[in-house]
Parts: sequence; C-alpha cells; structure tokens
Amino acid sequence: MCSPRQTSEPRSGTGRRTFLRTTGLVGAGVAMTGLEAAPTAAAASVSGAAGAPAWHPDPDSLRFTVAVMPDTQYLFDGESIHPAPVEASFRYLLRHAREENIVFLSHLGDLTEHGQVSELGPIDRAFRLLDERGAAYSVVAGNHDLDSSTDDQRGRTPYLDTFGPRRYHSSPSFRGAGPDGYNTYHTFRAAGREWLVLALDWRPSAKGIAWAREVIAGHPRTPVILTTHELVYADHEGEEARFSDHGQWLWDELIADHDQIFLTLNGHYWPPARTVRRNKAGHDVHLHITNYQDRYYGGAGMIRLYRFDLARHTVDVRTLSPWILDRADEHLNELERGEIERTSSQDYFSVPIDFEQRFAGFAPTAPRPARPASRLVIPGTVAYWRFDQGGRDGAPVEDSVRITDHSGRGNHLTKVAVPGSPADALSWSDEHHPDQPGHGSLSFHGDKSPLRGAYLRTADGAPLNGATFRSGYTVEAFLKLPADWDGGRNAWSGLLGRRGPSGQAGKTGGDMEEPVVTLSLSDGHGLQWAVYPLNEDGAVTNWSHELPLNTWWHAAVVNDGRHTTMYVNGCPVARNPSTPANGLTTLGLPWLLGGYEYGGKIDQIMYGWIGDVRVVDRALPVGDFMSS
Repeated sequence: MCSPRQTSEPRSGTGRRTFLRTTGLVGAGVAMTGLEAAPTAAAASVSGAAGAPAWHPDPDSLRFTVAVMPDTQYLFDGESIHPAPVEASFRYLLRHAREENIVFLSHLGDLTEHGQVSELGPIDRAFRLLDERGAAYSVVAGNHDLDSSTDDQRGRTPYLDTFGPRRYHSSPSFRGAGPDGYNTYHTFRAAGREWLVLALDWRPSAKGIAWAREVIAGHPRTPVILTTHELVYADHEGEEARFSDHGQWLWDELIADHDQIFLTLNGHYWPPARTVRRNKAGHDVHLHITNYQDRYYGGAGMIRLYRFDLARHTVDVRTLSPWILDRADEHLNELERGEIERTSSQDYFSVPIDFEQRFAGFAPTAPRPARPASRLVIPGTVAYWRFDQGGRDGAPVEDSVRITDHSGRGNHLTKVAVPGSPADALSWSDEHHPDQPGHGSLSFHGDKSPLRGAYLRTADGAPLNGATFRSGYTVEAFLKLPADWDGGRNAWSGLLGRRGPSGQAGKTGGDMEEPVVTLSLSDGHGLQWAVYPLNEDGAVTNWSHELPLNTWWHAAVVNDGRHTTMYVNGCPVARNPSTPANGLTTLGLPWLLGGYEYGGKIDQIMYGWIGDVRVVDRALPVGDFMSS
C-alpha cells in the first residue's frame, strides 16, 4: 500500500507470468496437492523461540484473545529487511498466550513490498516461531505480495509457495482452502463454541466467493470473522470508515447476505478506523481497518489484540508494538516513545456486542427446558411454590385459587385482594427467568397511592408458620421488576415475608412495627433481607446492589446457623453482615408472598413478577440453587 485510498500501479508481473506459462499453470485452479510445501515446524529452529510454552488455549473460558497484524511490507522491502519487530510481536504472543488466552492470529496482507523470494524468505522464517509452538494463524495476500492486477485465479506465485495451504498442514486451526489456494478458512474453539476465520485473497474471484459461501453454508451455526486486505478506509484520523469500491462489492456479494459474519478486519489503507453496517438480516456487522505502515519504522510490527469477553458482552481492543515495548526501560528515541502503545479512539476502544442476541439468528441458544417440581424438592425442602400450572398468560388469578406447595408439607398459598382492587391486580404470566425450573410466574400490580393489589399467604396453622430454622435455612426466589418501577410508589414492597411485628415477639432493638422476617425491595430497587434472629434483640439485614429493571434475577439468602449471606445470580453481595444470626423469630403467623406488613397490617403490595420460590431448612451451596 503506497498511500491512503490509493494502491500502487499494478505491477505487470511479466517475469512470473512467463514462468507460469512455461509450466502450464496460468489461469488454472491450483489444487493443494499441486503446491510446493513451505518450510513448517519441522524446519530448523529460529533463534529466540526456546522457552515459550506450547500453544494450548482454554477452549471454555469466556475470555479469549484474537491477535491481528496488519501490513508489514516496509520491514521486508528489497534489500531493506528488518524482521526483528515482527519476530518480537510473535514472541510476545507466545509469551502471553496463556494469560491472554490467545486463540488465533490474523495477518491482514502486504507481508512484503514486492512479493519477491528474497523478501518472503525472512518473513517465512519469522512465522516459524509460531509454527514451532503449534500456534493457530492465518495469512492473506495483499496487493504487494503478488501481481495486484490479478485475482485469486492467478496461479502459482512465490507467495503461494510460502504461505499456501501446505504451510498449514500441521496447524491446529486450518480446515481447508479453495482450489486456488489463496483463500483459506480456519476454526478454533473458545467460550465453549466453534468460531470460524475466513481469510480471503486481495481480490477474490467469482469462484472464490462461491467457495466462501460453501464454507459458511457448511458451518451454519458458527460465527465468522472475515479477514481480507481491502474492505473499508477512512481519509482522516477519527473518521468513520466507509467501503472502498472493492469493499462495497465484497459486502454486496458475500457479507451482507451472511448473518454469521459479525466482524471484518482489513489493512491496506490508513489511518485506522471502524464502522458498523446492518446486514440483510438487520444485524450489526463491525468493520475495522487497522494499518500502521505510515507510522514510525513501518509500523514497528504493531499488533492489535481483540480481547473477547462474553461474560461482559464486550470486545476490548488494544494496539501495541512489542518490539518497542521490550525496550521500554532502555533509552528510546523520541519517535519510539510515541509508538509503544496506540491509545487513540481508533486504536484503544471497546465494542459492545450481546453475543447471544447477535448469534441468535443462526445459532439460537436452546432455552433451558422446564424441570419437574419433584427434582427441586431436595432433602430439607419445607416449601416450594411455582406458577406454571395456572391460567393463560395475562389472565387474572382467580380468588379461589390454591397454589400448591410441592414440598408435600402442606404450605399451600391462597389469594388475598385489597378491597377495591381490579380483578387483574394479580395475573398469570408466561414470563420466567431463563434458568427457572417452572416456566411461569405471577404478575403483581401493587401500588400504595392508594393501596391496591393482591398477594398470597399460607393458611393459619401451616407448618411453615412456626418453623424457626435454628440449624440454618435457604430462601430462594426469582423476580423481575418492570421498567416503570418507581421508588415513590413501589418501594418496600414485600417479595416474601412472615407476618407479625417484631415488638409483639418481644424484640426491642429495632423498629417494633417491622415484620419479624421480610425479603423486600428498597426505594433503590435493591433487595433487603431484614430478620430478627432468635439470638438477637435487633434486626440483621443483608442488602443487594440496585437491581437493573426489566431483567430477571435469582436471589438466595443462606444462613448456616451462624451467619447469613445473600446471593444474586449465584454471586455473594457486598453488604452481608458479620453479626451472628441464629434462626428466625416467629409468632406462628402466616407467610406472605408479594405483600408487606407493617404495624400488623398490609402496607404495600409487590409490583413486578415473582417466579419459583423455595424454602429449605439448611444452608445450600451455590451449586444447589434452583438456577444451577
């Protein structure tokens, strides 16, 4: 690449074409078996590779890294050969492969300035650093690596002899090449699934595009990263990238029609830039250009690290020169100091991607099937309620309803409506947490201005009413708060609680009007477990963080007979008290689901959804929660 947006004048490549004519390979599709092998891992060792660990990425970790190296042509230019920056980058990747969980490297083309054997030899030797450790990588041809006036049907070239399919025969990721040899595809496992890298020639032909379509069709549930030399460009730093003429053609012919392609990477132009386009399925495709050949020392072997974090639904991108970084403690010249790491908004950024949602069109996550209630009645279960056996979605819960306690202990629930409340103040719902055993919930429409709504309660004399749980307990529930939940109208509504003011139970260390047990929602839509233990005169409270609205959550409160810990989605919260707490105080009165009592009367009704609820008379480990 000679200047932004402009390629060099096409080199005639006459000498090579004359050679190809004499061998009869001009215009022919070159099969893999007809190509000469490039030196591979079996070749002589390259100095400096010793001591690097073998390439063994963690295939299940939700965090992994894909490395990208753009145009290196000025480091391999005729008599001007400087492999050290590239070798330093490869050593960096090998040295940090385990901690970064590096799964793949993509070179984006223009490895050399003229595609000559004398240039390809040194970069071939640099790549052996990766070969010797079994690293997974792909290479594509750029316009400087071959005759730029030709497409992938050009036949044999020194580039193909060096970086053709035979090179990858011992690669852990290589899966195949087109008949031309210039287009390849690779797969790797990360985050528990397969990912595909489609590495396309500088100018794929109609045959090359047809092959690419076949590859994608053969992996219908696999996300695809497309790498090629030219696709998008930007005129100035910070501009949004846009398609080149060739890039627009590639988008129209391949990318837009294939929803599996979610990220494209290209070099060729500078400065670096990015953009997002919607494909024909209506989903985002992230298009990135990265190239630093215009920077100091031909880009100084700069690499870009794409750190995928599926737990955070984010890809964090970092750009650095390991060659300069390795000498950061030494005396660096003025230009080197500015190139150790690139931190502009086009070089150091994060891309939010909800991977499950983005891939749902071709690889939908199978919903977890409902589990029978009997599987959830584990030893020690004293109450288990679920709401998947009711009426149709949105139908009011009948006044005569009885919600079965599946534990077999007889702690059934009945409905209580605040006088004057509408019939749909409590309704059945098909909504549920994705990991909830029962695929249904109750939708509570409570308010306190004025008080209205409906809740559920255990019967007088139900066994649960008198339980003290001296040896420990676990209380679990699934819940969701609507987007318009408001602290002024809906705060301190009870998710689950026990009737009876603490003062009547002889407790004098707190608000004697408070109920003896409650799991409620604060004015900041966070959970509060507030109880009066048997061994304490005052209340002990656990607090969650503020739960984002319009999202399903699993909450668990676990007491081991001494201390209490709250978990949200299986994660312990910060505000767990160290106060010893043994058992739960009781007045022998009913438990309430969806209602909150203060001073002996109903003060607030839940606004939101409640899914399965379970109470166990012992401390459960996290792995035994209903959401496990």
